[in-house]
Amino acid sequence: MTERGDYLQTKDVISAFENLLPIIHRTPLNQSSTFNDMAGAQLYFKMENLQRTGSFKIRGALNKITNLSKYAKRNGVIAASAGNHAQGVAFSATKQGIKSKIYMPEKTPMAKVIATKAYGAEVVLTGESFQEAYEAALEDQKISGATFIHPYDDYEVMAGQGTIALEMIQQCSDLNTIVVPIGGGGLIAGVASLVKNFDPTIKVVGVQSTGAPATYNRFKGLGNHRLDNVTGIADGILVKESGRLTFPLINHYVDEIVTVSDEEIASAIILMLEREKMFVEGAGAAAFAAILSGKVNVAGKHVGVIVSGGNADIEKIPYFKRLAMSEKAKRKIVSL
Repeated sequence: MTERGDYLQTKDVISAFENLLPIIHRTPLNQSSTFNDMAGAQLYFKMENLQRTGSFKIRGALNKITNLSKYAKRNGVIAASAGNHAQGVAFSATKQGIKSKIYMPEKTPMAKVIATKAYGAEVVLTGESFQEAYEAALEDQKISGATFIHPYDDYEVMAGQGTIALEMIQQCSDLNTIVVPIGGGGLIAGVASLVKNFDPTIKVVGVQSTGAPATYNRFKGLGNHRLDNVTGIADGILVKESGRLTFPLINHYVDEIVTVSDEEIASAIILMLEREKMFVEGAGAAAFAAILSGKVNVAGKHVGVIVSGGNADIEKIPYFKRLAMSEKAKRKIVSL
């Protein structure tokens, strides 16, 4: 694995792909004639909500953990997560026969907490956001000696996430744009690195929540690179700052970053549920929300849309529906 911070090598992603192949699902790249008509484009949805553990995060976690030395595995692994990385780490650690402990924000959807425990991890709920959980996990790691598995700021994790792009290119050779949700940046860093080294003409667009725009701010030179507070329904991408290793890759390879509101995300969630019978989480709907709201110009293009996860609490559907029915959200959908 390369130690350089300015790029991720294609061979790293290919190696991760070979490593993960026996275990992960090759998720489908779905189309919807309804959504194509709404967007005026050919949309290809990479359904990582159908991945094992319900999210793309298993790709990075599994690649990292399977590559650990026996010494690194000796005291188990520890991680911090808003939910999906937690499940990926728990599953991967159990698969390797080692113990895992995960720190998660107090407001993590209960579905993710229950699933993480079911995969075999010890769970500790603490703090408002990922940042507080992350800091608590680091303090614990100093005492326990467990190996820390970062959710995004690690090259082997990024290489695992980049396997999504490798699959997408194999599944559709016509893609000329890929839209990717951004939290800490591991997914888009891995995807963009693979895509741009394969074909620099493919446009890569990142999407953040308006309630957590740390990477957007940094990419645009707007200041506020480290946020004091984050809020929103897309808990999987509510991160207070971009990664030390991920941002140089994002800055080098990504063409554009946009933000979407909770209302826009909720509209995408409800549309996917009503039209495609798919219930996805807020972060998983963010890329589609950017297209629906017109934040990304996709007219006439072949667009890959990464649906990053589906681990949402079903009890929140009425709330998502109320957000989606707001006047602002309705105007944006009707205007397409």
